Amino acid sequence: MALTSGKATVRDLRRINRAAVLQRLFQDGPLNRLVLAQLTGLSSGSITNVSAALLEEGLVSEAGQEESDGGRPRALLQVNPDFGAVVGVELGETRVRVDAFDLGLQVVGAEDVPVHPQQHSPDVTLGHVVQVVDKLRQRLADEGRRLLGIGMAVPGIVGRHDDQLWVHAPNIGWHDVALDPVAERLGLPLFADNGAKALGQAEMWLGAAKGCRHAAVLLWGTGVGAAIFTKGALYEGATSSAVEWGHTAIVAGGKPCRCGAAGCIEAYVGGRALLAEWYRTDPAATPLADPDSEDWLDRFIGAGRSNVLSSASIDSVAVFFGVGVANLVNLFNPEKVVIGGWVGVKLAPVLLDRIRQVVDSQALDYTASRVGIEVGRFGADAVALGASMLVVDDILSSGGMIRAVAPMRRHRSQTGQTGRGTGALSRRSSVRKGRVGGL
Repeated sequence: MALTSGKATVRDLRRINRAAVLQRLFQDGPLNRLVLAQLTGLSSGSITNVSAALLEEGLVSEAGQEESDGGRPRALLQVNPDFGAVVGVELGETRVRVDAFDLGLQVVGAEDVPVHPQQHSPDVTLGHVVQVVDKLRQRLADEGRRLLGIGMAVPGIVGRHDDQLWVHAPNIGWHDVALDPVAERLGLPLFADNGAKALGQAEMWLGAAKGCRHAAVLLWGTGVGAAIFTKGALYEGATSSAVEWGHTAIVAGGKPCRCGAAGCIEAYVGGRALLAEWYRTDPAATPLADPDSEDWLDRFIGAGRSNVLSSASIDSVAVFFGVGVANLVNLFNPEKVVIGGWVGVKLAPVLLDRIRQVVDSQALDYTASRVGIEVGRFGADAVALGASMLVVDDILSSGGMIRAVAPMRRHRSQTGQTGRGTGALSRRSSVRKGRVGGL
């Protein structure tokens, strides 16, 4: 935290200590107070004071006891999963999904949004999102759960200018679409990021890349993207648009890509490219009643087991994808490459050995021999989970200072409704690059 005075106030130190405890409990808990002190570097007195406050607020709860060496059993502490719920919105190219999670990241509600992002205007799409989130909030309230915030993952670039949070996602026809009205209409803090980055956060915190300092998490779906982590931090670039890995060229003058360039990775392995290959190589392929259905990929994989032409096509997909991974390995030298997304979780297990062979042949020997390549842990709905973690990240890093949003006038009656176990409430209005809270 940057301090203009150059000195940390008592409040700043309190927030920092709370954040250290919460982050450690979330990622490694349940833990006893002695281990917490060792892992955070805080004194036993600080741990006692911080944990007492968090227990009183309900943000931390006890999770049983463990035996100690010769002394009394030690209480185990955890982030209280029932403190509240967070919502993750996966705003994809062909679907919109809303999932609610408790603070243990267990699903407590889910809804499909009845709208296609490419066939409706941004206002219509976001209006449906507001309606579904509000419906989900009412259902959670009936169960005694309060909603703490919304995370949204989008297939484009998220940035901030003119004091507004904007999305630029040309793949779904969005150009400088403001997200602030969503937060204002719902009276909830909103955080947004690119879908690949949201997926990356989920895999880094709790998935296949947990414990890695340097990792590449790949979103393989209709589009293709990547999140690069160096020294545990997400690499964003100057305008928060890194890493558009799917639009790096692997064939000079190759297939045209929908981005306007030619030879991009996405033009060879993205969902639309694979659908075209299925039609081309499988005599049993039939036109889809729903062109955005994902079930055809299983049929394409099946055809690859019995059809020579489809088998060769799928192998070429592994080669193109492996070359793209090899480029990332040479550029960033990650410890691990994790493959997710709805295409990735279905196709990568089939192609992993072949992808590994291509990486070994294309990347430098030293870096290739030291990188692990795995399929992601969270399945096809991992993007919504990653989006929800944008909210959790803010809760943890702020030390549990839950942001409160002043709703628009017609929603003013909702202001201050915090429910049981409210914890510390703050009306801060700070905005981080690519994310917004306290709108």
